[in-house]
Amino acid sequence: MGHLTSKNYLSLQQRLERSTQGAPASEALFKILEILFSEQEAALASVLPLNVFSLNKAAKIWGLPLDKSKKILDELSEKGLLLDIAKGDEQYYVLAPTMAGFFEFSLMRTDGKFDRQILSELYYQYINLEENFKTSIFKLEPTIDRVFIQENSIEPQDQPEVLDYEKATKVIESASCITVGTCYCRHKMEHLGKACNQPQDVCLTFNTSAKSLSKHGIARKISKTEALELLNQCIKNGLVQIGDNIQDNVNWICNCCSCCCEALLAYKKLGYRNIKSNFYAKANESCTGCGICLKKCPVDAIGIKNKKALVNKDLCIGCGVCANFCPKQALSMHRYKSVKFTPKDSFERFVINAIDENKLQNFIFDNYHLWSYEIFRKLLRTILTLKTVKQNLAKQQLRSKFLNILTQSDTYSHPELKQD
Repeated sequence: MGHLTSKNYLSLQQRLERSTQGAPASEALFKILEILFSEQEAALASVLPLNVFSLNKAAKIWGLPLDKSKKILDELSEKGLLLDIAKGDEQYYVLAPTMAGFFEFSLMRTDGKFDRQILSELYYQYINLEENFKTSIFKLEPTIDRVFIQENSIEPQDQPEVLDYEKATKVIESASCITVGTCYCRHKMEHLGKACNQPQDVCLTFNTSAKSLSKHGIARKISKTEALELLNQCIKNGLVQIGDNIQDNVNWICNCCSCCCEALLAYKKLGYRNIKSNFYAKANESCTGCGICLKKCPVDAIGIKNKKALVNKDLCIGCGVCANFCPKQALSMHRYKSVKFTPKDSFERFVINAIDENKLQNFIFDNYHLWSYEIFRKLLRTILTLKTVKQNLAKQQLRSKFLNILTQSDTYSHPELKQD
């Protein structure tokens, strides 16, 4: 590697690599980290826990006074490198993931804190041209993102079939805070002369993440009415809604185009199939083969045969764009017989990803003494509801006699661990 990198940035890269998403070493990555983090910040961030931590914990790790530690944490939060979380009177922090996280946040800013031209070029190199990071993040199962079905593409009689967590409108209506920010994907492509003319101020964040981004001016707080209007306009523009792959407290939904969106580009290049919704499109006999659906499909899943639209069910992501644009209403959305697994929340997805990536031990022993009884109970509850194969993987990684006893016992019935 021709680029000379200090040990502080090497340590930070290694810390990021221990997370479930990973961050494979690359000359482009080190240049990105050097723009986002100062030498001192890289050194301090490289020893932060992988999980949520307190000011007191950071100060203890760093061996610094509380006031100085708080100033550093606040500066990292201001940059969008940390998310700061208020729980009552206490302030907690977590290092933002790479995606969806500080890669995006750095381009969402409009205050000139970072050189977005240089960052865009580096992100394009690291994510679009190089294979390692893209493969590591898009192979995760469960995936970090999923397609939301466009509700108006569902026939009225079938509307009751759509589950609440499948609806972008329900995410908006139930959110405690909503922000809108610059689309990372299209803004990056704009700096490379590759962007389409779709709007950029369309990325929605929700709940805890939205509160942190709003606080630091990275995204703009909006009302639920504004968010619903923005969603409807994006649907009219033919954009696809791709968001956080969890059921509760969704953190983000992007309005994506097929020419710029990282997820859709990865879908078409890598066969990234698991982002699909629980629906697929199908043409009926009223189809005239006009070809509009073929042009609107974001993943090239539709062809024309014998003057009729033919949907490739294996390629269809179930977004509903084609059905919404069909002038003859000849395309309809159908639910698969089995509903794919969607994690209940970020914690459940995080645990399963960590098990699959052989990284669960990184999180448990990295910060175990900070874990409250409630969090540890939730971890055990997640592991105990996994299939036997994943339980065994977790046991191998943790090598815990306690966990072995729990998962082998037919009489396990501790009410504290079984309740939600």
